Amino acid sequence: MRQLLFGIFCVVCAFSYSQGKTHTSYLDANYFKGNIALHNNDILHLINGHPEGVILSWNKKTFGFEQWEQRFNYPDYGVSFIYQNLKNDVLGNNFSLYGHYNFYFLKRNLMFRIGQGIGYNTNPYDKNDNFKNVAFGSRFMSSTYMMLNYKKERIFSDFGLQAGFSLIHYSNANVKAPNASTNSITFNLGVTYNLDDEVLEYQNTLEEDDKKFKQPLKYNIAFRSGVNESDIVGSGQFPFYIFSGYVDKRINRKSALQFGADLFFSNFLKELIYFRSVAFPEEDVSGDEDFKRVGVFVGHELFVSKTSFITQLGYYVYYPFDFEGRTYFRIGLKRYLNDKWYGAITLKSHGAKAEAVEIGIGIRL
Repeated sequence: MRQLLFGIFCVVCAFSYSQGKTHTSYLDANYFKGNIALHNNDILHLINGHPEGVILSWNKKTFGFEQWEQRFNYPDYGVSFIYQNLKNDVLGNNFSLYGHYNFYFLKRNLMFRIGQGIGYNTNPYDKNDNFKNVAFGSRFMSSTYMMLNYKKERIFSDFGLQAGFSLIHYSNANVKAPNASTNSITFNLGVTYNLDDEVLEYQNTLEEDDKKFKQPLKYNIAFRSGVNESDIVGSGQFPFYIFSGYVDKRINRKSALQFGADLFFSNFLKELIYFRSVAFPEEDVSGDEDFKRVGVFVGHELFVSKTSFITQLGYYVYYPFDFEGRTYFRIGLKRYLNDKWYGAITLKSHGAKAEAVEIGIGIRL
């Protein structure tokens, strides 16, 4: 084990050294402790301790040698690992791996980090052995974490300190029921260690009119798919298909506004409609309702290098069967493969209740 850790450390150091002309890198290690927030009464019986754990990260510092770095005030990006003890034998423990960005404010003393990744739970729901764990219906989940820290580097030699608050979210986005999910609000305290002795100068080469950016309307076609399950445990996992068309308009180099429509083929609704018609005759569900839905949405896209962050707010205009309300949200990441084609992974939800993780591909014309 020690040999493996030493080998990983050497690879990280070698990589950071090879990029020394335009980037430097550093490590940070944080201890955290806090509470599971009550966002859903279904998990009330699971909140009986104060979760704690560690966040370990490798970060690559940017200095503006690429223009997007200057536009976002020289952010960091890297990878994180989180171990979380949920202080409940029913919930088990979580291990997670993320990609993250660090953004800076207040003369680089305030850091905001956002990370997205995959989590692993040691004790998920089992109808025979662990039926009380309604938070995690599967071993593998999506996870998001955010960190807001006051930070000072190189206080003593290459060591620095940071402290603040973190929010850690776990959910399998209804890939499998149950999926009540957890949100941990924690205080964290950590140390940083710079791997490079060289201190680079921040570049400031943007032209004065850099913010003035014009682009004609762009037309987008996207296809998304995946599997999900209704909230009825054991009702089965079914594929879904989403076809989207929308127009976007760049308002500056960072942002674009969107308007479009979605066509949803959500096969899990077929089973749910049948189940409701048989199990709850008082709800006046015939069983013949259409499982398809059509929505219109407005959205925003934030461009960070070849990656962008999207947020969308939608409303079903065709809604033959009532499921979690007519309003829906979508958040996620897009990665541009070239000037036109992109891949995406997004989360669709109705308020705090996730419906699906969507994996998609699209073209921007």
